[in-house]
Amino acid sequence: MHQAAPAADEAGVRQWMSDFTKAFDARDHDAIMAPYAPDVVAYDIVPPLQYVGSDAYSKDWTVFLGQFKGPMTLSWQDEHIQVSGDLAMIEVVEHISGTMTNGQPLDLWIRGTTGLRKTNGKWLDFHDHISVPVDMATGKAMMDLKP
Repeated sequence: MHQAAPAADEAGVRQWMSDFTKAFDARDHDAIMAPYAPDVVAYDIVPPLQYVGSDAYSKDWTVFLGQFKGPMTLSWQDEHIQVSGDLAMIEVVEHISGTMTNGQPLDLWIRGTTGLRKTNGKWLDFHDHISVPVDMATGKAMMDLKP
């Protein structure tokens, strides 16, 4: 994945990112799921260890979105995009904010890696990996870190 990407390919990946962010901010489950490949494999910060297939990951998204009320926002920074042929990788630091159904505000920074595969001219997400650092001394997730 070290080849220079044609400008159109990188622009397509950036458009994928923009579309996904808009779907997230709108809390539109169907639009969130639209760019996932049927065979997506995802590692989220919540159990189980992995989600295999878009049906399984769709259920995770349903649970996630149901934990919030009102507006939500997703923003990405420190993005690194690599494109080689029909494959692309996006590595980012993601910021998620919103209000949970119990009234608790959420202001969370996480790490994300997304693998995209171009199928019939369209970028589809075939792999997501979301993580947070862990304090190795305590074994606890470090959910309060900020860039």
